[in-house]
Amino acid sequence: MKYAFKRVITLLATMLIVSFLTFAAFALISGDTATAMLGTSATPERLAALREELGLNRPLPVRYGEWLFGFFAGDMGVSTSYKQPVWDILAPKVGLTLCLSLTGFLLITAVSIPLGLWSAGRRRWEGARTAANQLCMAVPPFFTGILLSWVFGVGLKWFVPGQFPDVKKDFFGAAVYMLFAAAALSIPRIAMTVRMLRSTVQEEMGKDYVRTAISRGSNRGSVLRRHVLKNALPPVVTFLAQTMAEIVAGSIVVEQVFVIPGLGQMLVTSISNRDYPVVQAIVVILAFWVVLAGTSADLINQRLDPRLRLGGAV
Repeated sequence: MKYAFKRVITLLATMLIVSFLTFAAFALISGDTATAMLGTSATPERLAALREELGLNRPLPVRYGEWLFGFFAGDMGVSTSYKQPVWDILAPKVGLTLCLSLTGFLLITAVSIPLGLWSAGRRRWEGARTAANQLCMAVPPFFTGILLSWVFGVGLKWFVPGQFPDVKKDFFGAAVYMLFAAAALSIPRIAMTVRMLRSTVQEEMGKDYVRTAISRGSNRGSVLRRHVLKNALPPVVTFLAQTMAEIVAGSIVVEQVFVIPGLGQMLVTSISNRDYPVVQAIVVILAFWVVLAGTSADLINQRLDPRLRLGGAV
């Protein structure tokens, strides 16, 4: 319990630091919100008046405190491009990106763990399996997305490439579309996870406690599931947490390939338009996702490994 409390405090402290650095970076960058809002009609007098109206002339710590309080209250500011509250613009896009990332992560977990265990216990065709694994790791998600769109979209016509269906009107079509995007996102990481799990399981299988259990008549499969898997999982869980963080970055690229109106498209558009309130909010949301993934991995490993529980109790 104490360990979990410490990890949550660390998460909050990390997010506080990340949010301040992000806010400070966009506050100090060339061309502030007032300049972006006025555009070509900006004059020194109008800039000064708008900065005064928006509170940009106040000290940075004061502005950060107000922004932080508003962020936790659901007020992330107003978009300079859309003239709408930032959260109203981002809310549906956060849902799509979160759905894509979670679907990809579920595919990685559901496929890689059984496949890794199966691969660890097989010696036949090892060269072919290693070559296939290396190929899947080498192909980037955007190219995998193009291949899937060509085969299943253009060829088999299971979906229309570049046309994401309206979720409210065609939920099944949107789910199928999202599944292929998640597959493109997850295939390289499935190969990486299989390779790591296979390596850790084979290492555990060579230890004395496994040989002792098998020599006493225990079924090899039972030993693998009940003992070996539990001991082999901690490094894999840590890797999956890193994967969960990387998926968010990868989803930005995959969203461009499949034209999914998520955070990726909004981030690219907002950077082009110098819409700093939107970019700032997206950066903080993505940073929170990354830190949350790492904290979750630590808590899961603490439950799996008794040594970490003892260490956390000290």
